[in-house]
Amino acid sequence: MPETNNAYRGNRPGESKWRGELYDIIFEAETPAGKYFDLLLIVSIILSVIVVMLDSIGSVRNSHGQVLHDLEWFFTIIFTIEYFLRLLCVRNRIKYAASPLGIVDLIAIIPTYMSLFLPGSQFLLVIRVLRVLRIFRVLKLVHYVSEAEMLARALRASRQKITVFLFTVLTLVIILGSLMYLIEGEENGFTSIPTSIFWAIVTLTTVGFGDIVPQTPLGRTLASVIMILGYSIIAVPTGIVTSEISFASMEERRRTRPQRICPECGNPEHDNDALFCKHCGTGIL
Repeated sequence: MPETNNAYRGNRPGESKWRGELYDIIFEAETPAGKYFDLLLIVSIILSVIVVMLDSIGSVRNSHGQVLHDLEWFFTIIFTIEYFLRLLCVRNRIKYAASPLGIVDLIAIIPTYMSLFLPGSQFLLVIRVLRVLRIFRVLKLVHYVSEAEMLARALRASRQKITVFLFTVLTLVIILGSLMYLIEGEENGFTSIPTSIFWAIVTLTTVGFGDIVPQTPLGRTLASVIMILGYSIIAVPTGIVTSEISFASMEERRRTRPQRICPECGNPEHDNDALFCKHCGTGIL
C-alpha cells in the first residue's frame, strides 16, 4: 500500500510485538490478514457512501430514516475504531494524523459526531452540510489504489504545462468573448463582456447550453471557428497527463524490475532475456 513508509512502522526494538502484528494487518496489504482487513474496509466505505446517498432521498429517508441513522452510526463506529488502531500502531502518530490520508480518515468520522453538538431547528442546514460531508469517505478508497502514487507523481510533473495551457485558454476566451460582444452586441443577448466570455467558455469546451446564440453571419462564423477550435484544444491536457503517466509507469517498471549485473564490468542495464553484456560481451548468468 502506498500510504505509509518505515517512519510509521510501530514494531521497532523495545516496543510490544502486538503493535508490529497490528501494523502488518492494517498497513501491509500483501499479508492474508491485511487483505481481509482491506476488503472489509472497502466494503464498509462503499456501503456507508450508499447510506449517505439514500439519506438524501426524501421518500427513502421518511420511510427508513431510523435504519439509515443506525447504519450511519454503525459505520462511524467502525471507522473510528480503525482510525484509533492506525494511530495506535504507527511510530509517529502526529505525522500520520497530519498526513493527507490521516486527515481523510478523520474527516470520515467527524461529521457524525459534530451533529450531536448541533441540535435545534436553526442548525438543520448545518447538519445537512455535515451529512453531505460524509460522502468524502469515498476518499478513503485512495488507501487501496496502488496506482494512486504514480498518478499523483504524473499530475505533479505536468502541473507547469497544464498551468501554461490554462493561461493560454483563459487569454483566448477573453479575446474571443470580447470580439463576440463587439460583433453581436446587447440586442442579441451578449449584454456584457463577462457574459460574452462565459459564452466563449461554454462554446470552446463544447458544452453548448444554448442560452445565448449568435444571430449575425459574422457572429455565427466566429462561433463555428470556436467550436472547431474547442475539439482541438480539449485533447491537449489529456495528452500532457497521459505522457507523464506513461513516463512514470516506465520509471516504476525500471525501478522495480530485477537488475542483471555483468560480473565483469558491473553494468546493470540489461534486458531480462539478455545472455551477454552489451558493453563488454561477458556472459550473464
